[in-house]
Amino acid sequence: MLEKLFKLREHGSNVRTEVLAGVTTFLTMAYIIFVNPMMMADAGIDPGAAFVATCLAAAIGSLVMGLWANYPIALAPGMGLNAFFSYTVVGSMGYTWQVALGAVFLSGFLFFLLSLFRIREWIIDSIPLPLRSAIAAGIGLFLALIALKSAGLVVDHPVTLVTMGNLSKPEPLLAAAGFAIIVALSYRKITGAVMIGILLVTAASFALGLSHLDGLISSPPSLQPTFLELDIKGALEVGLLSVVFAFLFVDLFDTSGTLIGVAQKANLVEADGKMPRLGRALMADSTATMAGAALGTSTTTSYIESTAGISAGGRTGLTACVVALLFLLSMFFSPLATAVPGYATAPALLFVAVLMTHGLVQINWDDLTEAAPVVVTALAMPLTFSIANGIALGFISWTVIKLLAGRWRELNPSLYILAGLFVIKLALFS
Repeated sequence: MLEKLFKLREHGSNVRTEVLAGVTTFLTMAYIIFVNPMMMADAGIDPGAAFVATCLAAAIGSLVMGLWANYPIALAPGMGLNAFFSYTVVGSMGYTWQVALGAVFLSGFLFFLLSLFRIREWIIDSIPLPLRSAIAAGIGLFLALIALKSAGLVVDHPVTLVTMGNLSKPEPLLAAAGFAIIVALSYRKITGAVMIGILLVTAASFALGLSHLDGLISSPPSLQPTFLELDIKGALEVGLLSVVFAFLFVDLFDTSGTLIGVAQKANLVEADGKMPRLGRALMADSTATMAGAALGTSTTTSYIESTAGISAGGRTGLTACVVALLFLLSMFFSPLATAVPGYATAPALLFVAVLMTHGLVQINWDDLTEAAPVVVTALAMPLTFSIANGIALGFISWTVIKLLAGRWRELNPSLYILAGLFVIKLALFS
């Protein structure tokens, strides 16, 4: 049955290899079951329900990817977009988490339509690569600020806005040690480095009496507080359209880049450079986002950590199905997830931030018409505490600077349209 379903021999794989690859991928991305519920709780969502929603969304997305698209790519609620959900849409903009879930669902539905009608390539090709790299880097810096704040390494200040936290407390020191451990283990290519770092800091927290563990295994918490609580009608408000598009743009770029990168590493790309069954893979991602919103979590997306499983030999959707099964089993470890303190997950956020800023290496820093909009985009996200603002200012500055520099031939109609819409949004609906 497995051979018929996943074509194992055709891909030069077997059941044992695929299972090992699935376990490897899960260990590298399992940190999300600790980090995401904590972020969702900051938006007012019941942490127990958020924990179950995180596991279920990851399981659904990975299953659809494995069974329908037959790719060894796992999915889960995405880093960056969960921070945008909690700290910008709900925290800064003041919308309810129900409305924010509605915005996530709408972005997933739009992504599904774009994938169905094959408009994805036109959108991605029309947006300059440096601007896409700047968006990823900006999200990384946004995550870094949240991580430093959660760790207590950075605190607010009435004069300078931010300043150094109290380093005489154990929490920021544990977080700093956790970050160093994660980086060192990753450099040594230790599987599950992020997970190990979180658990080590948590264990140290228990030993110092800073937090407590009330059991290890229990029945999954109730999903009732969040199940089908999304407010789609509220998300259709004009002022929220930029939020919906922010969710859509980031998921679109992130998913496309991840899918192509993972497929190339697994030698699953055809001779002409195209990725077979790309439409199915994209629709798996968008379907998981809509399902996740209905369950009670932020945007679900493909994980670059899937490359760890591919390095272990994963070549088919069976790898993703194994990941899905492990996420389902994780629902019975909710006491452990709720016992992990914020300063234990902060190192994971900071590590992801480091990885996301890597795209800045692709920028031509000698070209000021390229470098300036990139810096504006990347800095605007953490400093305005909004991914949407960063995207808006990035498109506007790119278009205006290119025009004033006399390089209008480098602009395409979609850039003019998007820049104009973002100007209207910032002027009338901020």
